[in-house]
Amino acid sequence: MHPLIEKFEKVIMGSLVVLMIVVVAVATIELAWLIIKDLWTPPIFFLEIDELLDIFGLFLLVLIGLELLETIHTYHKERLVRVEVVVLVAIIAIARKIIVTDYTNLTSFSLLDAGALVLALAVAYYLLQGIKRRGAPPSPRGPDAGNET
Repeated sequence: MHPLIEKFEKVIMGSLVVLMIVVVAVATIELAWLIIKDLWTPPIFFLEIDELLDIFGLFLLVLIGLELLETIHTYHKERLVRVEVVVLVAIIAIARKIIVTDYTNLTSFSLLDAGALVLALAVAYYLLQGIKRRGAPPSPRGPDAGNET
Protein backbone atom coordinates (compact mmCIF):
# COMPACT_ATOMS: atom_id res chain seq x y z
CA MET A 1 0.00 0.00 0.00
CA HIS A 2 1.15 3.53 -0.66
CA PRO A 3 2.81 5.20 2.40
CA LEU A 4 0.55 8.26 2.14
CA ILE A 5 -2.54 6.08 2.24
CA GLU A 6 -1.18 4.16 5.24
CA LYS A 7 -0.53 7.40 7.14
CA PHE A 8 -3.98 8.71 6.26
CA GLU A 9 -5.58 5.46 7.42
CA LYS A 10 -3.65 5.57 10.72
CA VAL A 11 -4.79 9.15 11.36
CA ILE A 12 -8.42 8.28 10.59
CA MET A 13 -8.35 5.12 12.75
CA GLY A 14 -6.72 7.00 15.62
CA SER A 15 -9.35 9.73 15.30
CA LEU A 16 -12.13 7.14 15.33
CA VAL A 17 -10.72 5.53 18.48
CA VAL A 18 -10.48 8.90 20.27
CA LEU A 19 -13.99 9.92 19.16
CA MET A 20 -15.44 6.58 20.24
CA ILE A 21 -13.77 6.95 23.65
CA VAL A 22 -15.36 10.39 24.01
CA VAL A 23 -18.79 9.08 22.96
CA VAL A 24 -18.63 6.09 25.35
CA ALA A 25 -17.44 8.32 28.23
CA VAL A 26 -20.21 10.86 27.63
CA ALA A 27 -22.83 8.10 27.33
CA THR A 28 -21.61 6.56 30.59
CA ILE A 29 -21.84 9.92 32.37
CA GLU A 30 -25.32 10.42 30.94
CA LEU A 31 -26.32 6.95 32.13
CA ALA A 32 -25.07 7.70 35.64
CA TRP A 33 -26.91 11.04 35.63
CA LEU A 34 -30.12 9.38 34.45
CA ILE A 35 -29.94 6.75 37.20
CA ILE A 36 -29.24 9.33 39.91
CA LYS A 37 -31.99 11.66 38.64
CA ASP A 38 -34.55 8.85 38.40
CA LEU A 39 -33.71 7.54 41.88
CA TRP A 40 -34.07 10.98 43.50
CA THR A 41 -37.37 11.97 41.89
CA PRO A 42 -40.48 11.01 43.81
CA PRO A 43 -41.10 8.26 44.67
CA ILE A 44 -37.52 8.19 45.92
CA PHE A 45 -35.52 4.99 45.24
CA PHE A 46 -38.26 3.56 43.01
CA LEU A 47 -38.06 3.38 39.26
CA GLU A 48 -41.05 3.36 36.96
CA ILE A 49 -41.17 0.92 34.06
CA ASP A 50 -40.47 3.62 31.47
CA GLU A 51 -37.49 4.85 33.52
CA LEU A 52 -36.11 1.31 33.68
CA LEU A 53 -36.52 0.91 29.93
CA ASP A 54 -34.65 4.18 29.35
CA ILE A 55 -31.85 3.06 31.67
CA PHE A 56 -31.58 -0.38 30.07
CA GLY A 57 -31.58 1.15 26.60
CA LEU A 58 -28.79 3.57 27.45
CA PHE A 59 -26.86 0.84 29.27
CA LEU A 60 -26.96 -1.35 26.18
CA LEU A 61 -25.91 1.61 24.02
CA VAL A 62 -22.81 1.98 26.20
CA LEU A 63 -22.08 -1.74 25.73
CA ILE A 64 -22.50 -1.37 21.97
CA GLY A 65 -20.08 1.56 22.04
CA LEU A 66 -17.53 -0.49 23.97
CA GLU A 67 -17.79 -3.37 21.51
CA LEU A 68 -17.42 -0.98 18.57
CA LEU A 69 -14.41 0.59 20.27
CA GLU A 70 -12.85 -2.85 20.64
CA THR A 71 -13.55 -3.62 16.99
CA ILE A 72 -11.99 -0.34 15.81
CA HIS A 73 -9.00 -0.81 18.11
CA THR A 74 -8.44 -4.40 16.92
CA TYR A 75 -8.64 -3.34 13.31
CA HIS A 76 -6.26 -0.44 13.98
CA LYS A 77 -3.66 -2.72 15.61
CA GLU A 78 -4.03 -5.97 13.68
CA ARG A 79 -5.80 -4.98 10.44
CA LEU A 80 -8.30 -7.67 11.31
CA VAL A 81 -12.04 -7.46 11.93
CA ARG A 82 -13.26 -10.18 14.26
CA VAL A 83 -16.58 -11.32 12.84
CA GLU A 84 -17.84 -12.70 16.15
CA VAL A 85 -17.49 -9.24 17.74
CA VAL A 86 -19.51 -7.69 14.91
CA VAL A 87 -22.22 -10.35 15.35
CA LEU A 88 -22.17 -9.75 19.11
CA VAL A 89 -22.66 -6.01 18.56
CA ALA A 90 -25.60 -6.81 16.28
CA ILE A 91 -27.11 -9.09 18.94
CA ILE A 92 -26.77 -6.39 21.60
CA ALA A 93 -28.28 -3.79 19.26
CA ILE A 94 -31.27 -5.99 18.44
CA ALA A 95 -31.71 -6.88 22.13
CA ARG A 96 -31.70 -3.17 22.96
CA LYS A 97 -34.30 -2.50 20.30
CA ILE A 98 -36.51 -5.31 21.59
CA ILE A 99 -36.21 -4.10 25.19
CA VAL A 100 -37.12 -0.47 24.47
CA THR A 101 -39.80 -1.11 21.82
CA ASP A 102 -43.40 -0.16 22.57
CA TYR A 103 -45.32 -3.28 21.59
CA THR A 104 -48.76 -1.68 21.55
CA ASN A 105 -48.32 -0.32 18.02
CA LEU A 106 -46.53 -3.29 16.43
CA THR A 107 -47.89 -5.89 14.06
CA SER A 108 -47.35 -9.58 14.61
CA PHE A 109 -45.04 -9.61 11.58
CA SER A 110 -42.77 -7.07 13.28
CA LEU A 111 -42.47 -9.39 16.26
CA LEU A 112 -41.78 -12.38 14.01
CA ASP A 113 -39.15 -10.37 12.12
CA ALA A 114 -37.39 -9.43 15.34
CA GLY A 115 -37.53 -13.03 16.57
CA ALA A 116 -36.15 -14.36 13.29
CA LEU A 117 -33.34 -11.81 13.37
CA VAL A 118 -32.39 -12.70 16.95
CA LEU A 119 -32.47 -16.41 16.09
CA ALA A 120 -30.32 -15.92 12.97
CA LEU A 121 -27.75 -13.85 14.87
CA ALA A 122 -27.67 -16.34 17.74
CA VAL A 123 -27.09 -19.24 15.34
CA ALA A 124 -24.36 -17.26 13.56
CA TYR A 125 -22.66 -16.48 16.86
CA TYR A 126 -22.94 -20.12 17.97
CA LEU A 127 -21.41 -21.33 14.71
CA LEU A 128 -18.60 -18.78 14.91
CA GLN A 129 -17.81 -19.86 18.46
CA GLY A 130 -17.79 -23.52 17.35
CA ILE A 131 -15.32 -22.71 14.59
CA LYS A 132 -13.21 -20.77 17.07
CA ARG A 133 -13.21 -23.68 19.57
CA ARG A 134 -12.20 -26.22 16.94
CA GLY A 135 -9.57 -23.95 15.46
CA ALA A 136 -8.55 -23.79 11.85
CA PRO A 137 -8.34 -27.14 10.09
CA PRO A 138 -4.77 -28.34 9.76
CA SER A 139 -3.28 -27.94 6.33
CA PRO A 140 -1.82 -31.07 4.80
CA ARG A 141 1.96 -31.18 4.66
CA GLY A 142 2.01 -32.82 1.29
CA PRO A 143 0.41 -35.48 -0.87
CA ASP A 144 1.52 -38.27 1.46
CA ALA A 145 0.37 -36.63 4.69
CA GLY A 146 -1.50 -39.23 6.70
CA ASN A 147 -0.10 -42.18 4.68
CA GLU A 148 2.85 -42.85 6.90
CA THR A 149 4.14 -46.37 6.85
